[in-house]
Amino acid sequence: LGGSTWTVLLGRRDSTTASQSAANSNIPAPTLNLSALITSFSNQGLNQTDLVALSGSHTIGQARCTSFRTHIYNETNINSTYATSLQANCPFSGGDNNLSPLDVTSPTVFDNEYYKNLVSQRGLLHSDQELFNGGATDSQVNGYTGSSSTFFTDFANAMVKMGNISPLTGSSGEIRTNCRRVN
Repeated sequence: LGGSTWTVLLGRRDSTTASQSAANSNIPAPTLNLSALITSFSNQGLNQTDLVALSGSHTIGQARCTSFRTHIYNETNINSTYATSLQANCPFSGGDNNLSPLDVTSPTVFDNEYYKNLVSQRGLLHSDQELFNGGATDSQVNGYTGSSSTFFTDFANAMVKMGNISPLTGSSGEIRTNCRRVN
């Protein structure tokens, strides 16, 4: 997909189970405003630079209509042509599982187009557009639009930092022989 690389520490312990409630409480909702996003990341030991850099992962992937419906129908900080194009696939009611790319420009390439979309008010999620909406993160978003190498470096550093959040130790979890499945 392109993008940056970083060294992943070996010998880390992975959980043997998943927790939907932990994911729901620790992963920021797509409806959060900038202040709530900063707080959510800060609660995990991540700073504002980490927030903006890690949000750049939205340069790939898709989101369900239910995650961005309110943004495209009820908010003004979105390009009207872009909102109208999204409404064709995400009706006012129904179609909750219809998908749209998080990065309308290059959804399958890891690049800095996500940030360029934000500057053009083409952030799919409310939380995405909050990063460029007259607030404290506007200058960082602008910086990433002009320098993919800065974004790649900051993203890699933030991924390492995120990987060090509450690592499992002792008898908790397991060191997997195949990282894709529980031993």
